[in-house]
Amino acid sequence: MGNMRVSKRGYPIALVVFAVSIILTFTFTNDYYLVIMCQVACYYIAALGLNFITGLTGQPNMGAAGTFSLGAYTSSLVSMKLGVSPFLAMFFVLAMGWLIGKVLGFPTLRLEGVYLALISMLFAEVVRIVIMNMPNFTGGAAGLKNIPNYHIFGFTFSKYRDTVLLYTVFALIMTYIAHRITRSRWGRSFVAVRDNVEAVGSCGINVSAIKIAAYTVCCVFICVAGAMQAHYLTYLSPVSFSGLLSNSFVIILILGGIGTVSGAFVGSIIVVLLPEILRFVGEYYMLVYVSIVMLNLMFLPRGIVPTLLRTQGGVSSVEAIKMFFSMGKKGVDGDE
Repeated sequence: MGNMRVSKRGYPIALVVFAVSIILTFTFTNDYYLVIMCQVACYYIAALGLNFITGLTGQPNMGAAGTFSLGAYTSSLVSMKLGVSPFLAMFFVLAMGWLIGKVLGFPTLRLEGVYLALISMLFAEVVRIVIMNMPNFTGGAAGLKNIPNYHIFGFTFSKYRDTVLLYTVFALIMTYIAHRITRSRWGRSFVAVRDNVEAVGSCGINVSAIKIAAYTVCCVFICVAGAMQAHYLTYLSPVSFSGLLSNSFVIILILGGIGTVSGAFVGSIIVVLLPEILRFVGEYYMLVYVSIVMLNLMFLPRGIVPTLLRTQGGVSSVEAIKMFFSMGKKGVDGDE
């Protein structure tokens, strides 16, 4: 795999898109479009986090929905039970992301490929089942209702237009943080582990610490995205955090371009809009949806953004498939 570098043209394009989103916020009068924009922001930040695992370190993660749900429920429960502002609850969300990253990071030390993917899927399913079986605390299968909107100094972001503006700021902040981490020593270490883990270890670098750090950053980003979704929907249901959501995050990266920041944004727009656009096909929706993804894999193997910008960023579909479904011999025969 090539070294993941963020295109210099990608960030100006992303900033232009964000500026356009602000203009659209004041243009749209229908809340339907504003809700879609909120969803894009949440998915984009989650995809940014997943990029640290899939794009930078080359570790498959098919259980992002579990982390997403824990971020959502943590922020919601802290806000409701303790009566604090969701902005203050964000500190608990960050702590939850850190904890999940440390816990999930350890399996990456001995597992690879399909085995690691299965562990992450199992984690997500266990989280969903636990949430469903704690009705007195999480609301159980009926869901969690009356989640407060973001509010600060007496101002409540109760209107979707205000929420879109707030989430645009969140997205810009997380984009900047992702960019800084990617260009830092840690970011270069992540890429080195992905490209040649044996060489990294032979240089005296602690590979275990790097993998755990990558998972921790990933989980923090995804938890933040989950918290954002909770406070604009004001309702959570464990049914929403199924394997389909985890797959959606992976598809975002594949469509936009694995390992690229602007690709995560473009992929988020596509994945959020496609279900709305394809409503007219009815029961054939999934067939059409999968067909579009497969066509993208065949004709745009590096993703939309790296192909259009002709950059070296991103991971091809063939490399991604090898990464996700390799049998991970080292994960089984780790002593060899």
